[in-house]
Amino acid sequence: MIVENFRLEPGSVIPNNPRLPVIVYRQVFDDKHGLAVAFEDRFTVHGWRGLWRNGIYDYHHYHSGAHEVLGIARGAGRVMLGGPEGMDVTLAAGDCVLLPAGTGHCRLSASPDFLVIGGYPPGQHADMQIEAPDAAMLATIRDCPLPDDDPIEGGDGALASLWRRLAP
Repeated sequence: MIVENFRLEPGSVIPNNPRLPVIVYRQVFDDKHGLAVAFEDRFTVHGWRGLWRNGIYDYHHYHSGAHEVLGIARGAGRVMLGGPEGMDVTLAAGDCVLLPAGTGHCRLSASPDFLVIGGYPPGQHADMQIEAPDAAMLATIRDCPLPDDDPIEGGDGALASLWRRLAP
C-alpha cells in the first residue's frame, strides 16, 4: 500500500480544511474480489460508522461536520477534490481516500461499474453543503473532532501521523 497526502487551498465556494490534508491510500487490498465487504469490514473494525454503498455525486459538495472515507470497491473514476479550483485525482478499485471536513469532492467521470463504500467517524454525519460557508460553518469545519482511529490502518495509521500532529 502506498499512502499519499496533500493539502487543498480554500476555493471560491469550497472551503476545504484549513489544516488537515487529504489522505489517499493506493491499493489497500491485494485481492480485488470482494472489495466492498473488505472495505466495510475494515472501516467497521476501526470504528467508522454510517456505512453506505453508492458512487460519488457529480457536483461539487462538502461536509462541514464530518470527515468522510471513500473506499473504491469496483471500477475506476476521476474525482475533483477541493472544488472547481482543486485537484483531479484518479481512483481505482482498491484505493481509498480520507477527506477531512470541508473538503470538496465531485465525480468527473467513472466506469459503469464504479462502486464506492463510504463512512464517517462515530457521531459524525454527512451534512451536504454546496454553498460557500459562513463564519459559523468555517468554525464547525475547523473544530470537527478527529476520529480515534484511521479507517484503514487503525490507531497508528496515516491519520495519527498526518492529522494528529496538526490538530490544535
